[in-house]
Amino acid sequence: MSCVVVVPARMASTRFPGKPLCDLCGKPMIQWVVEAAESSGIADRVLVATPDEEIAFACRIFGAQVVLTRNDHATGTDRITEVAESFDAEIYVNVQGDEPLIRPETIRTCAEPLLNDSAIQMGSVYGICSDADLANPAVVKVVTDLNSFALYFSRHPIPYPRNEPAGEYKKHVGIYAYRRETLRAFAGWPVSPLERAESLEQLRFLEHGVSVKMSRGTETELAVDTPEQAVEVRRILEGRQVN
Repeated sequence: MSCVVVVPARMASTRFPGKPLCDLCGKPMIQWVVEAAESSGIADRVLVATPDEEIAFACRIFGAQVVLTRNDHATGTDRITEVAESFDAEIYVNVQGDEPLIRPETIRTCAEPLLNDSAIQMGSVYGICSDADLANPAVVKVVTDLNSFALYFSRHPIPYPRNEPAGEYKKHVGIYAYRRETLRAFAGWPVSPLERAESLEQLRFLEHGVSVKMSRGTETELAVDTPEQAVEVRRILEGRQVN
């Protein structure tokens, strides 16, 4: 079964312009993501999807395959949908370009349910929330049914423990696997009410009846949204290299 990993990346960022090219231990951030995707063992090819020539140039230097996309996409999923029109595959995996700490096994874990079961239309990954994560609206939480399909994603702690402690809270890891037809459907749907309320594009799939299989993975220590976070990620990567 053919599988393409797509890494969407763009120079525009409110808090950290140009972050995909931020130097992390001698490599641009985007290179760390591409190399993790290549090491996952599930991809027939890894593509960087970007509207920016600067990113395309940097990626070609380290040997990545690049697809130049439009600059008007509202979401990373829309960018991947454009890629899917030119590169035919059965499964597409969305790995964000600001996740230089992502583990290859997490990428593999996301895609495996679709590789193993043709009835599954979409997959994603969760970890376990820390106490600090629970109160942080930037950390997305997910609740699942008894078969590990997502019931809801929220920036608020869910479920609310009215009668008894909820146990472990699940932290959503923002990586997705989709079938081609699921991506095409997404592109034709308008922004949905819950998606607009929470500012979470994955809710558009749930609101249109797409089941999202959640698999237990290894959450990344930190994504990069600010220059300060890049400094911390650099420290973590240096520690990995020493170990």
